[in-house]
Amino acid sequence: MIRSRSPVLRISRPLVVLALCAQFAGPAHAFGTSGSYLAARHASYESNYVAAAEYYTRALALDPGNPSLMEAVISSNINMGEVARGFPVARRMIGAGLRSQVANMAGLAERVTEGDFTGLIGTLQGGETVGALVDGLALAWAQFGAGQVTEALATFDAVSAEQGLKSFALYHKALALAIAGDFEGADDILSGRASGPLQMSPRGILAHAQVLAQLDRRGDAAELVGSVFGANASPEFEALVADLTSGAPVPYDIATDAGEGIGEVFHAVGSALVGESAPGYTLLYARLAEFLNPNNVDATLLSAELLEQMEQYELATQTYDRVPQDHPAFVNAEIGRAEALLDAGRDEGAVEALTQLAKRFPESRIVQYRLGDMLRSLDRHGEAAVAYDRAIALTDDPQQSDWPLFFSRGISLERTDRWDEAEADFRFALELQPDQPQVLNYLGYSLVEMGENLDEALGMIERAVAGRPDDGYITDSLGWVLYRMGRYDEAIVHMERAVELMPVDPIINDHLGDVLWAVGRRIEARFQWHRALSFDPEPDEAQRIRRKLEVGLDQVLSEEGAEPLAAINDG
Repeated sequence: MIRSRSPVLRISRPLVVLALCAQFAGPAHAFGTSGSYLAARHASYESNYVAAAEYYTRALALDPGNPSLMEAVISSNINMGEVARGFPVARRMIGAGLRSQVANMAGLAERVTEGDFTGLIGTLQGGETVGALVDGLALAWAQFGAGQVTEALATFDAVSAEQGLKSFALYHKALALAIAGDFEGADDILSGRASGPLQMSPRGILAHAQVLAQLDRRGDAAELVGSVFGANASPEFEALVADLTSGAPVPYDIATDAGEGIGEVFHAVGSALVGESAPGYTLLYARLAEFLNPNNVDATLLSAELLEQMEQYELATQTYDRVPQDHPAFVNAEIGRAEALLDAGRDEGAVEALTQLAKRFPESRIVQYRLGDMLRSLDRHGEAAVAYDRAIALTDDPQQSDWPLFFSRGISLERTDRWDEAEADFRFALELQPDQPQVLNYLGYSLVEMGENLDEALGMIERAVAGRPDDGYITDSLGWVLYRMGRYDEAIVHMERAVELMPVDPIINDHLGDVLWAVGRRIEARFQWHRALSFDPEPDEAQRIRRKLEVGLDQVLSEEGAEPLAAINDG
């Protein structure tokens, strides 16, 4: 059996704040706003937007003029996906002349939903700023929505002249032209003929393909998608190409009015902020993009992924649920929902979601593959192998990039004592990707554990170490194979390096103890075994370590029927 990392347990911080609230709750609200405020701060710290919205609202009711509480109510409601709940508070802040980016975001969204584009023009020109990346394009879209098309196009051009904003602004100008029915003008921009090549996101490619379809250039649209994505197109683009080639209707629906255009602005900014800003701040843009354009499934998926990143799995699950079942992205959304359920500890619900998806889409390789991965992560290896079998059956011509599929099935086969089949998968994975460190390490370590082909195993693991010299597990494997070959002095160097790389891993510390014992450093060996026990090894491993501490490694090997160290050394 090969080592596996135990799932990381996410342990919530003690709810000290809630206890304080209970402690100070009493007659006449003696604790004032502090109880709700502390609870809200704790919820915000945990990114628990549902609880934060509730507690900040309670605190604001007791201190209605507090600007910080107002902002917190607006932002927590937006981030939990209830954008409109923040509108009344945003109106109060703006009406009181309080400067707040998040209030201005909500105010902008409210005016869009009311269709008040003339009023929005006034607020944007009057200094109710959302931010440099939003203001100019929002103004252009507001002018477009107010019927001021000439002014809107001029504003798009002005924004495109700002440093770094050319592609961003011209893309939105093209969307506006397409809404106005000028598909030729939109194509001129998106193709690069009008003002030079643009940096295009996948959503931009989708918009351009839809524009070409309106011009009855379906072949060009399909060729565009193929040239960008090749064989790696997402389900949405696969469905688009199928419609293009079959003659099925292909509407232009990226953005159908000015409000949805502003939603596209928020989506683009949110996408650009991923990895650059705090997830909670980025989520504000994604949620507003969803709100302003409910048909923008990409924005919905972005929100869900950000919530997963912040470990808000219930909200993530609810967000994934908003993707329509007939949308091409439904499969990816359902996979995301299942993984959010798994991360939330709802294992059976997660497996059931993917199992039903696999039944509904039996020809979807990625669904079978992900189901296998989920089952394997839950140590349900027999079921995982069956799911991998289905995924491999859908792989007509395995490519280099397919090595993880065979490697994963090999692990599940090995864990269910089907070694010959597992070894065949490992070796085929190496045919596809000859120097893949994970496969080299796993196969080499397996051979070491079985005492087979030690020279070949050593060569594999040395190649793995060369590929990943700072990987503690792989370095441990190199030390372990040398130990099993009786080359103790060489082994100890690599074992000590492995412990440096992963100082709290119980298996690696245990292995170092064995090697120290083999070279006669008995006190240090016992110290390492004690360390290994302190890092919570698996129960069977812990029992073996305790036995070594009682009687020594030589006696344990004898009890297990293994060759003594001296005999190994002589061999």
